[in-house]
Amino acid sequence: MYRSWGSKLFDSVNYLLLFLLALITVVPFLLNVTGSFAAPEEALRKSYVLIPETFSLAAYQYIFSTKIIPHSLLVTIFITVAGTAINIVLTALLAFPLANKRLRIRKPVMLMVVFSMLFSGGMIPTYLVVKNLGLLNTYGALLLPGAISAFYLIILKNFFAQLPDELEDSARIDGASDPQILFRIVIPLSMPAIATLTLFYAVGHWNQFLNALLYINDADKFPIQVWLRQIVLLSQTGIGDSTNNFEGVIPPGKTIQMGVTVVSTVPILLVYPFLQRHFAKGVLLGSVKE
Repeated sequence: MYRSWGSKLFDSVNYLLLFLLALITVVPFLLNVTGSFAAPEEALRKSYVLIPETFSLAAYQYIFSTKIIPHSLLVTIFITVAGTAINIVLTALLAFPLANKRLRIRKPVMLMVVFSMLFSGGMIPTYLVVKNLGLLNTYGALLLPGAISAFYLIILKNFFAQLPDELEDSARIDGASDPQILFRIVIPLSMPAIATLTLFYAVGHWNQFLNALLYINDADKFPIQVWLRQIVLLSQTGIGDSTNNFEGVIPPGKTIQMGVTVVSTVPILLVYPFLQRHFAKGVLLGSVKE
């Protein structure tokens, strides 16, 4: 097929921009990874380390020599798995009836959902709600307040609405109930959207920091993102919260900070390849039609 020089130039500029954006995204993480394997003295001497002069595992030996980082990593994994499961189940349970055109209160409920996207109570009212529900200093404070995302709900609801009505009608003729239709027909056919929302929800829980800082007082329940903050404070100023010490030991600077960043990032990156084949399709489908 003949292509004009303008079309070729346009594609070349796009490829160049995408390549530069990829570099901007990958290079900082790559420098973190390589810097975490450098000797502490080298990391302090240089502003960045691309190829370490001396390969060292001192940072990771320190990280896993204490129980704090491995324990907080397990806490984060629990919050991510449990929170994502709650998110997907509740989002699907609400999106399924809202996708049914025969539901009379569908439009008022959707109006309330959209309203919650535009206006929220704010930090202090949310804190008071969590406190009055007795969720302070519990994992429930990290799992329940954001159990359903209004934006993701609309995406999943639109995806469900695109499925042929004949599937539901034939299932009802065969005697299937609403839960059977949802879990045996609708959800299996909606795996691209489910997989995409699972990834989005999981990344949100994995990166959860502010809610843990607001609602959790027990250091044993802190996710790894909060401890990463403590390490940054310790490495920059030598001080941190008095209740959040590393068993009386000050972490040795930049390499520890880089190592914890790698430890807190790699696990969630490993999830993406398992959802990649659903990701592109799931992002597009369900986001166009009402």
